[in-house]
Amino acid sequence: MELLQIWCFITGCLLGCTDAATMYGEILSPNYPQAYPNDALESWEIRVPPGYGIRLSFTHLDIEPSKNCEYDSVKILTGDHVEGQLCGRKKSHTPGSKILQEFLFPYHTLTVTFQSDFSNEERFTGFAAYFVAVDVDECTEFVEEPCSHYCNNYIGGYFCSCPPEYFLHEDQKTCGVNCSGNIFTELSGEITSPNYPNPYPENSHCDYRVALEPGYRVVLNVNSKDFDIEPADSEGNCPDVLRIVTGDEQFGPYCGNTFDGPTYIQTRSNVLDIFFQTDQTMQGKGWKIRYSGDPMPCPKTVIPNSILDPVKNNYVFKDSVMVTCIKGYEIVMSQRSLTSFHSSCQSNGKWSDSDRTCEPVDCGIPDPLDNGNIAYLSGDEETGYEAIIRYACHEPYYTMKSKGNGVYRCSAHGKWVDEEERTELPVCLPVCGVRHARNGEVGRIFGGTVSEPGDFPWQIYFEQPRGGGALISDRWILTAAHVLEGYPSPTIYAGLHVVGPVAMQNAVPLVVDATFIHPRWKTNVPEPRTDFDNDIALLRLKEPLKMGRNISPICLPGASSDYIPQERTLGYISGWGRTEKSRLAVKLRAARIPVANMAMCQNVKPDPPADSLTYKFTDNMICAGDGRGDSCSGDSGGAYAMEDPHNETHYYVAGLVSWGLKCGTYGLYTKVANYVDWIAQTMSQHEEPEE
Repeated sequence: MELLQIWCFITGCLLGCTDAATMYGEILSPNYPQAYPNDALESWEIRVPPGYGIRLSFTHLDIEPSKNCEYDSVKILTGDHVEGQLCGRKKSHTPGSKILQEFLFPYHTLTVTFQSDFSNEERFTGFAAYFVAVDVDECTEFVEEPCSHYCNNYIGGYFCSCPPEYFLHEDQKTCGVNCSGNIFTELSGEITSPNYPNPYPENSHCDYRVALEPGYRVVLNVNSKDFDIEPADSEGNCPDVLRIVTGDEQFGPYCGNTFDGPTYIQTRSNVLDIFFQTDQTMQGKGWKIRYSGDPMPCPKTVIPNSILDPVKNNYVFKDSVMVTCIKGYEIVMSQRSLTSFHSSCQSNGKWSDSDRTCEPVDCGIPDPLDNGNIAYLSGDEETGYEAIIRYACHEPYYTMKSKGNGVYRCSAHGKWVDEEERTELPVCLPVCGVRHARNGEVGRIFGGTVSEPGDFPWQIYFEQPRGGGALISDRWILTAAHVLEGYPSPTIYAGLHVVGPVAMQNAVPLVVDATFIHPRWKTNVPEPRTDFDNDIALLRLKEPLKMGRNISPICLPGASSDYIPQERTLGYISGWGRTEKSRLAVKLRAARIPVANMAMCQNVKPDPPADSLTYKFTDNMICAGDGRGDSCSGDSGGAYAMEDPHNETHYYVAGLVSWGLKCGTYGLYTKVANYVDWIAQTMSQHEEPEE
């Protein structure tokens, strides 16, 4: 006995000995023979050599009794299965025997656990047990059908044997006759009885298996002249018999000197067994069977609403096709969709991926159009194949920028496309230069009259500093550079008509996230300023404005010379600047004034007089006025709006209120046509906020 086994036996504790097998040993509860402790939990693993069972005998049992042994107990387990559970006190009822209870297991491993709860008031002493390895008679106990013929037991195991002329199969349990040709795997061949065409042997039990590659069905051909087996007796029983079995199909039994079954047998399986059994009496010449493999057929359709390529009258095992959904159908996957896939005829007669389905294409809810809406032209919210929708911008404040007419259809690919198969959405751009007031004519600012709401929807109100600006897109504002001096973050509003503390209680200022002053505007010049050349600046809003009756942009000048204002051309100015009563206007005022010769502005006498100052007049300025209507302080940055020479219903910003020597006479306006390239470049380069 190995030292480890001896030590385990002496100590009675198998903990730490789980990797060693032993023939016997003892197990004692903690502190045995003294009272076991509270809250104890110990486990012992018993392991004997393979081929042996275990006899476990308890010689002492003194454990606190309880219903179902729920307090203290000793358990015997095989794996997770509880074979036994003991508690209470027991004494031997057999004279001369110390064994209180005994267990016999056919397994070579066993686990014993002992558990106590929080109290042992009566000082129970636990248990004592021993185990021994015992031989198991596998031929009579515990093993189901160990051998097909003869079973031979020996200490620690068993072996099988066969009668003469039989052999033991590789499973070492089953005996068989030495019949020729046991397994046939070729796609065609012949199978015959032993010694065919000479008489077959008596007491033979032959089985032949045809095992073709999955995907082929076994087909048999039997000719009557190739069949001669001992005939049936008077009761119709075949003493020598041939049976054919495949899957859930069975053919036979057959016997006699002619074959009375079908000469052509087509099975549904790739595996077929032929069983031939004879007795001790007369024999015939036997039989010969020809077999072949027939490829498993597949249906002509893989999935509904699809077509196959190539097209064939019949499809069989290993055929491969391209499955394509008919137009307007698609296969919806978890992450994507597709319209075609490869499929192959499988060994079970089914197409691969035949669980897919060609479903009607659904383009889904079309993407919303900013500042526009969607009309379903082919039915209420119809989004399936060939459904038609039309995008339209919110008129009259937006117009569509698109190469098409806004009509989209649901394509066979599951995408909304326009007439050119494009998926890009149209863009709704603000309509520029349209006045939305009901009344067309207004008077003057300085000496002018109050305008109507919507008359100048591009007008921006600068509260701090006091001034104005012109909305030129939904996110960009044009103003005079001098308005922003000292005010990098001005407080501005859009859509106002009346200003002042009461009127603006609910007004929300616009958020300006960037300002861009013309690079040639001179800064840090002494006051009073005499050089207003390049008096132009841009402001970018953090969020685009929603266009409407009181908010819409004014157009920028075009590239042609027609947008250079000529003398006597009339244009509108508007603002909340100082009036002839030297008050700041509360309601938006406006005036229509003509372009004047630059000399008219140069000849104005400043108020108060400033003979020592020399003011700069450049080609970047427009002189305008009629000696009566004029812009004044508080109007700076506002638009000098003129009718578009190519579209009389639209207005463009010809100038920006810049400066003047005396209110109510003639004023100077920044000529915007000279800065169109700078405006376009700045807006393009800074369209989105910098990260």
